[in-house]
Amino acid sequence: MIERTAVRRRLALVLTAVAAVAAGCGGDDEQPASSSDTSTTAAAQPNFADVKAYLLDHTGPLKQSTAELAAQGDRYYQLARSEQFDYDALLNEHRDEVRELVGQMQDTWRKANPQYEQAEGVVAGVPELADYDVILDAGAPASEDPENAVPFNLKLPNGKVERRPGNFFYLTETSLWGTEKKFTASGVRADLDDDGKVRYGEALPEANHLMAATRDFARNASELDASARKWSPNASDVLTALVVMTPTMSEYFGAWKNSRFVAGNDASEASFVATSRLSDITDILSGLVRVYDGVRPMVARTSDAQAEQTGRSLTDLRDFAAELRDREKGGEKFSAEQADALGSEAQERAEAIAGQVSQAAAKLNVAVED
Repeated sequence: MIERTAVRRRLALVLTAVAAVAAGCGGDDEQPASSSDTSTTAAAQPNFADVKAYLLDHTGPLKQSTAELAAQGDRYYQLARSEQFDYDALLNEHRDEVRELVGQMQDTWRKANPQYEQAEGVVAGVPELADYDVILDAGAPASEDPENAVPFNLKLPNGKVERRPGNFFYLTETSLWGTEKKFTASGVRADLDDDGKVRYGEALPEANHLMAATRDFARNASELDASARKWSPNASDVLTALVVMTPTMSEYFGAWKNSRFVAGNDASEASFVATSRLSDITDILSGLVRVYDGVRPMVARTSDAQAEQTGRSLTDLRDFAAELRDREKGGEKFSAEQADALGSEAQERAEAIAGQVSQAAAKLNVAVED
């Protein structure tokens, strides 16, 4: 999970560095772009409508997928309830149905994940929408990180309350894949296919937790979609999203290093088990590329060449992440040392991009919010 406080601190450092660079530049660097530099872009306008359309292309499907997940979670709950939440009896009497239903929920979760990740650059980067990122994807459990914890409690059908338990992707993923024991049926081997072994991906979620988590996940995803439809994007929103969300690479790569995809059985991350964090990184950067496409005509008013360079650098960073994702999918195993080195490289490149966008925003007199 992303440490948003750390991201904001780094953003402040980036903005400070950009301000120092701008103050140290003399002569023409402090002036608006020349008429010859902007002649090819004078008629071009930023397309904030495209940015909003891109966001809605993802929040709408996310709303549908989480509603589907909630319906599946309710069916699982009703099945467990029919056996008085006796999970041994649930497996003995309904093993095939449980196996099929858990598999369906895992498939639905995998569908919802990229729908959000591809939109996260906008959701988390725009101040008006950023709280939804904490709720859906980034907020930690209060027991681990009170400063960056989610702002809600989860009320279960049996009357129990999980206090500030973590974001909804975490709450559902760790229950559906069995990586957080407190969210799974206690004392029961999740041998869903009855072959005498519990393999990766076999899990028996605790029905009260899963029902509540999927129910509230769907409700909050619906509220995000409604808020996204009301959102009226402006230059500050879009440039802020790019500056805030691009330099988050070190946290993402750190989560990847600690996940099962790199650490294997020694993984310290309960999350990021269904999909490699490299896929998430690629999805997030793909979204930021689309965001930059919408704002690029405005950046080009300061310098066509710099706008081209920034866009190329952002696309190259996305392609860098995609190549790593594809190499991992092809069977290549990365070490923790490689993950650290790759994360450092990605972070350095991302901070340079954020600095370029910040400098363009300063020249355009557009406020970038931290």
